Amino acid sequence: MSLSFFTACVLALLTAALPAHAFETRASSAYVIDVTTGTVLMEKNAEEPLPPASMSKLMTVNMLFEALEDGRVTLSTPFAVSERAAAMGGSTMFLSRGDRPTVEDLLQGIIVQSGNDACVAVAEGLAGTEDAFARMMTERARDLGMMNSSFGNASGWPHPMQRMSMKDLAILARHLITDFPSYYNYFSQTEYHFKGRAPDNRFNRNPLLKLGIGADGLKTGHTQEAGYGLVGSARQGDRRVIFVISGLTSSKARAEEAEAIVNWAFRQFTMKTPVKAGERVAQAPVWLGDADTVGLVPAQDVTMLVPAGQRDGVEATVSWTGPIAAPIQAGQELAQMTIMRDGIGDTVVPLVAESNVGTAGFGKRIRTAAGRVISMVQGTDTPPAAQAATN
Repeated sequence: MSLSFFTACVLALLTAALPAHAFETRASSAYVIDVTTGTVLMEKNAEEPLPPASMSKLMTVNMLFEALEDGRVTLSTPFAVSERAAAMGGSTMFLSRGDRPTVEDLLQGIIVQSGNDACVAVAEGLAGTEDAFARMMTERARDLGMMNSSFGNASGWPHPMQRMSMKDLAILARHLITDFPSYYNYFSQTEYHFKGRAPDNRFNRNPLLKLGIGADGLKTGHTQEAGYGLVGSARQGDRRVIFVISGLTSSKARAEEAEAIVNWAFRQFTMKTPVKAGERVAQAPVWLGDADTVGLVPAQDVTMLVPAGQRDGVEATVSWTGPIAAPIQAGQELAQMTIMRDGIGDTVVPLVAESNVGTAGFGKRIRTAAGRVISMVQGTDTPPAAQAATN
């Protein structure tokens, strides 16, 4: 048997118009992903490690969520407040030395009030020291696939080691949303102040929460070095979008840009299901089977984003290495379908066997072998896969 890897154009999934209008963001770096389909809608300097400011507090929150999940702490567990924690400047929840805030207090202090003091209290409560906690954060980030992130502290205070890419922040946001649904609601909380202290500092800094556009998280950030940034998420209907922006020049510019991105992401793209589960999209040749071909189908509905109003044909190709040797089991993964769309990254969908294909009988195996020998002698041997690619 001669194996050949090939790609054949098999279908136009939709039938012409304009690609989605590209969004020209004012942010110096940005990343936007449609969570429902996994489609990346925008990338701008997205993998460059940058100062994340308070957006890195999401990693501190993640470490606390994980401690809650595995039972090391509960929401009512009290944490100590050291002199170092109480002395933190910048945005705080106004903790004092000797306070005993609970885990729930500290979560709200970090998420709603962006408390640097709360971050240090969490770091010391979980790891003993903030330096040890920062090392734990960096190691955990690697485990989560955040390869362009490192941490020097728990709060996002300027530090040479405090770096995150916009893509890494999106990975982290998705992890918080999908893996901690029972705690994610804290991110949509609009106000909190610990024991009534500093009521003027009780409001969540996320500018989108009250706009009625489905926004429900996650975290703002600002330092002179980083500019104004936001890790945000919004849900409308069956879709959820995560977006990360950084390097804006003011809180006003950040709010305007964030709202514009959310509106663009939901209004310039629509979800389509061009191929249903079990719908045949191609046939692959079979080697020494009781059938000459096997149908290739997706195991699940193929749902994807397309630019709103698109009517142009969307190209798709199917690739496999073949001919495919029998026996073949229905549902066995055999190929990949790649869907290509203007202005959006490719979507790759696994394809499986539509039905069982048994092994050919003795007579067919003898005839096939004889035919291949004759073809090789005559120099006309052409792998069946190569023939199929021209169909």
